[in-house]
Amino acid sequence: MASQAERAAVFRELHARPRPFLIPNPWDKGSALILESMGFEALATTSLGVANVQGVRDVTLQMVLDNCREICAVTRLPVNADLENCFADEPRAAAETIRLACEAGAVGGSIEDSTGDAQRPIYDFKLAVERVQAAVEVARSLPVPFMLTARAENFLHGRKDMDDTIRRLQAFEAAGADVLYAPGLYSFAEIKTVTSALKKPFNLVMGFADPGLTLDKLGEAGVKRVSIGGGLNRVAMKAFLDAAKQMKAGNFGFITSMAQMKEVRDAFQRPAKT
Repeated sequence: MASQAERAAVFRELHARPRPFLIPNPWDKGSALILESMGFEALATTSLGVANVQGVRDVTLQMVLDNCREICAVTRLPVNADLENCFADEPRAAAETIRLACEAGAVGGSIEDSTGDAQRPIYDFKLAVERVQAAVEVARSLPVPFMLTARAENFLHGRKDMDDTIRRLQAFEAAGADVLYAPGLYSFAEIKTVTSALKKPFNLVMGFADPGLTLDKLGEAGVKRVSIGGGLNRVAMKAFLDAAKQMKAGNFGFITSMAQMKEVRDAFQRPAKT
């Protein structure tokens, strides 16, 4: 059985490869096992997926940690935790969430500069950097080589300010973040502009990017890691909604699109750890 430290080492090595790697986002144990059985090399949690499973608009820290713990317990793969803004404004309180994610089994995790307040969606620059600095300090104190991802959320909150986004990412990089992330970038040119300004690996989430971009094109743009956020869960929810609407109307054509249970059960029955 691979230890957490061994999975952490594998995760760090994935970021050093010349070609970007895929890190899909399961939302529960079953989806994690299916993705592992398909040959993906690492997984990332999704707070949106957790919210959808729990039937709530906003998740709590405990929900996120419980989901992370469950996924880490069933998979042999490295797991990166979606920790939103770490559920705290004050730097040291936010940084403690990094420690909790590691204790839940994750080998990486993220901290955002979004506040959760619609009236003031992005932390002031100085506070945003202090939060990353505190998170880095905690990450470096952990018993495994935990990879910290720092996220600049401008583009998700209507602030399409490329200069400020790059300024923040460069400051997060200088503060010691291992991976940088700016969700909301769409075009090849936007992505290339950001990655060209950085030295550390960059994560691109395809949930907001041009769907015509291939993995090879993302590599040309300087991307090292490609996630999907809540995308897979939203696709599953769309299929569920479409089927339920058909059923409500008295139609059942959706049954021809059902997953083959052998394929699903094979993923569940295979030992998750050796």
